[in-house]
Amino acid sequence: MSSPELATKSPESDAQEDTRSPPTSSAAPAPSTPTPPMGEHCTSDRPTPSGQASTGEITKLNDVEVYISKPPDYPHTPSRLLLLLTGGTGLHSVNNQIQADRFASEGYVVVMPDLFAGDPAPNSSAAADIAAEASSGSFLDTFKIKAVETAKSFLIDMWLARHTEEKVMPILHKVLEGSRDEFADAVSHGGGVYAVGYCFGARYILLLAAERPGPGQGQGQEGDEEANRPKTVGPQIKAGALAHATLVSKGDFAGLKAPLSVVCVENDPLFPDEVRIAGEEYMSANGVEHEVQVYPGVPHGFAVVGDYNDANIKMAQATAFDQMLKWIKEH
Repeated sequence: MSSPELATKSPESDAQEDTRSPPTSSAAPAPSTPTPPMGEHCTSDRPTPSGQASTGEITKLNDVEVYISKPPDYPHTPSRLLLLLTGGTGLHSVNNQIQADRFASEGYVVVMPDLFAGDPAPNSSAAADIAAEASSGSFLDTFKIKAVETAKSFLIDMWLARHTEEKVMPILHKVLEGSRDEFADAVSHGGGVYAVGYCFGARYILLLAAERPGPGQGQGQEGDEEANRPKTVGPQIKAGALAHATLVSKGDFAGLKAPLSVVCVENDPLFPDEVRIAGEEYMSANGVEHEVQVYPGVPHGFAVVGDYNDANIKMAQATAFDQMLKWIKEH
């Protein structure tokens, strides 16, 4: 395949459309138009590569179910701590687990939390089951296809309503707190927590990489209690990398501080150009170290472990992993 387009590389200095506009040194961008919430690759796994299996373990960390994958020589050899945030297929996806294992083999203690509390995104099979109940063999095939599409859209909308930022962020804070305690040596060795995210999880890399108002700020509270609150909190990660994000608005770039590497799909309706460009402009205007690479000819979700027949997609998948790994290693 042709090399991914290097959209931006700036030196240091993935449920609803959010209409917040990030503050910049110039005029703030206008809110973007609504985009599709999630796609097939966000909710369904590709076939697992032949002969591959996960090697980590599922356990609990600060009362949150997590998949932990460690380097084979840890803790005898110092390692860094990496938080991996998945797409909608979630914690029990073997492909996601293998993705975590690949980072572990590069010297990271990987913590992959269940962002959805045992409720992964519904896939096409679930939608087909609902559609089948609502139809019979006498209906036209085209009607059945439409019924599946409608059922899937309904299921996704209901699922997204159950897994909002207000539900996911407390999970991440608990996992970060538990990780800093359980793997204090790895956090110390890396000088902080690193993070990578895909699809649904990619948006939360942006949120964790940002400096945001502290609790109670901007709510009109007065007195000593308010004076003692921190004005800002974060960022929660030292550096991050994200691939084919979904559900991202222009406002999600507000307050970014941590260095970011961004993997994008060309002409991706789930992460439209207007959102990507607004994010690049914000990061450049505010001195956020970043790189953005756009991969042509690949589907949304291509960077997640999974088998493809197309050699170009396979090559792009390997290149995207190298891009993300190189970024966190250099920071």
